[in-house]
Amino acid sequence: MNSTAASLLGLLDSCGREVTGGDLVRIAQARIGAFWNLSRSQVHRELAELAAQGHVEVVARGPRDSRLYGITEAGRRAYRSWFADHLPDETIRVPLLLAVSFGRFLPRDRLRRILDEAESEHRERLEGYRALEAQLEEQGVDAFARATLSFGLHYEEAVLRWFAALPDEVRKR
Repeated sequence: MNSTAASLLGLLDSCGREVTGGDLVRIAQARIGAFWNLSRSQVHRELAELAAQGHVEVVARGPRDSRLYGITEAGRRAYRSWFADHLPDETIRVPLLLAVSFGRFLPRDRLRRILDEAESEHRERLEGYRALEAQLEEQGVDAFARATLSFGLHYEEAVLRWFAALPDEVRKR
């Protein structure tokens, strides 16, 4: 099982109800979107494979050939085992850091624009997480989902502190 399949099974299980592939994309975006990217095509491809393996089942069909998926007991056992025994090593890939690392080779003012745009995106993401945090608390969402969101909040705060601490030589390039 790959990490995308395991994450979809986990999301499907945590929903507590049957959902469409589009629903899973929206749920993934809200819960794990900033640090675990899932495209609509990946989700539908993985769901088809998971159905073939008996990990999910199509419980109903809707308009425009949409399918309502439910997780099977085999799927529940498979993703829980994967998370318990096969969690891959963590990798960090931040394209912004490549731009900073090679910033002296960029055209004048380009790195500054890249940094300004990225900082703005991180501020917006932090505000979105804060709003989501209030919404999850109001809805009584479990501590595990809120802990994942807390990581996002802390990450964005750390990135914004990093922006503030950049040397002028880098910031003003």
